[in-house]
Amino acid sequence: MNRGTYVMFIRLRKEVLLKRPRKMRLEKGLYLYVGSAWNSLTGRLSRHLKREKKIHWHIDQLTTAGEVVAILALPGLRVEREISEFLSGRFESVRNFGSSDLPVRSNLFRVPEESLGGLLADLISEFLKS
Repeated sequence: MNRGTYVMFIRLRKEVLLKRPRKMRLEKGLYLYVGSAWNSLTGRLSRHLKREKKIHWHIDQLTTAGEVVAILALPGLRVEREISEFLSGRFESVRNFGSSDLPVRSNLFRVPEESLGGLLADLISEFLKS
């Protein structure tokens, strides 16, 4: 099954100025991006991990300016909206980032590093229920 939802952990070591689709400044820190791929999950994740690429989506600006430190892949699960809603209740969102096709505020969240361990446990518990 090569489709599903993913949560990508991106560390920005310095402030980043995004130019598209609108100008916005992101502080250094850890960000979580929620995405999905319904044609090729492995292809999408491989593209995100490449440092050199044509900038197509606004997430490309982050993956080239920062570093992808982890990816939680959820093959076969269509839970992008639910994970974004789950994260928006807990962390600062970057408004209107990567969520144009969903009725959510954002798909990008700034997360304090000290919250990471508990967050991973919460995501796994919530979205990988038996």
